[in-house]
Amino acid sequence: MPAFDLPLTELERHRPDVGEPADFDAFWRRTLKESGQADPLVSVRPVETGLRLIRTWDVTFRGFAGDPVRAWFSRPAGVDEPLPAVVEFAGYGRGRGLPHERLTWVNAGYAHLLMDNRGQGDAYGCGGDTPDPHATAPGGPGPAVRGLLSPEDYHYRRLITDAVRAVTAVRELPGVDPARTVAVGNSQGGGLALAVAGLVPGLAALLVTAPLLCGIRRALDLTDAGPYGEIAGYLSVHRGAEHDAYRTLSYVEGVSFARRAQAPAHFGVGLRDTVCPPSGAYAAFNRYAELTGTEARKEIHAYPFNGHEGGDAVQVRRQLAWLREVLDGRSGDRTDSRAPSGAR
Repeated sequence: MPAFDLPLTELERHRPDVGEPADFDAFWRRTLKESGQADPLVSVRPVETGLRLIRTWDVTFRGFAGDPVRAWFSRPAGVDEPLPAVVEFAGYGRGRGLPHERLTWVNAGYAHLLMDNRGQGDAYGCGGDTPDPHATAPGGPGPAVRGLLSPEDYHYRRLITDAVRAVTAVRELPGVDPARTVAVGNSQGGGLALAVAGLVPGLAALLVTAPLLCGIRRALDLTDAGPYGEIAGYLSVHRGAEHDAYRTLSYVEGVSFARRAQAPAHFGVGLRDTVCPPSGAYAAFNRYAELTGTEARKEIHAYPFNGHEGGDAVQVRRQLAWLREVLDGRSGDRTDSRAPSGAR
């Protein structure tokens, strides 16, 4: 697929008005307050994985409306001191899978929590374990369309709340340094991580690649792929529902969350990405932290010949080095860095 979005020079200046609702902050304060009254942890049960160098627990925490949400929590074996915690959010249609599937962050020496996606897990991977008991509002079969016509009923209201509660839960787990909690995700997981950065105080760092839910209105005009295509397909049948759908989507717009974030942030984007068009990632990056009164450290890496896979292992290598630097406090220069090429 050739490059189809804005040229890189325009992407680097792309700062769109996303039509933020006036009650955006009140909506999310109320939502999180309603789901944050009880102790977040339900159970923490050790599991045998066959991996000698890693210890893993099956965690259940309370998410949206107190619903039980599953997660895998892992730590390097034989390490007793409190560790920074990386909270990872999975991609669209994927569940938490099996505990030995995602080992990068724990092998790098971090505590690692991988949150299950409620009501997802059947598209690829090894499945999920968290139902969505509230998925009864009008909408299509895909998660991106469930409850689309009402902000109160929308699937992503519940999933974003789960993501925020996952950070609350991991900060209470033994062997975690709560002051060094990091949100990580690609695609849908990147959109969730970005929402967490805008809603959770004191986050130590944010790492996102090809984030979903950023520049949503523009993405719906550019692509029929993946989750955006599901939304377009629904609106092609429900003619005249655009106003209600756009209103709902404005409450989960990643650019709005980015404006409220302040943690150091590392972005990655493939310039040929037709699933999550690169203009969405750049919109979030360019407007990142603009409402917080801080000059957050941030950098973005663009991969001109890559699509939704972005920089893949090259990007992960960059994330590992950058996060170590940020958490170790070795870099006092909080810069805005744009790296246009995919390799050095």
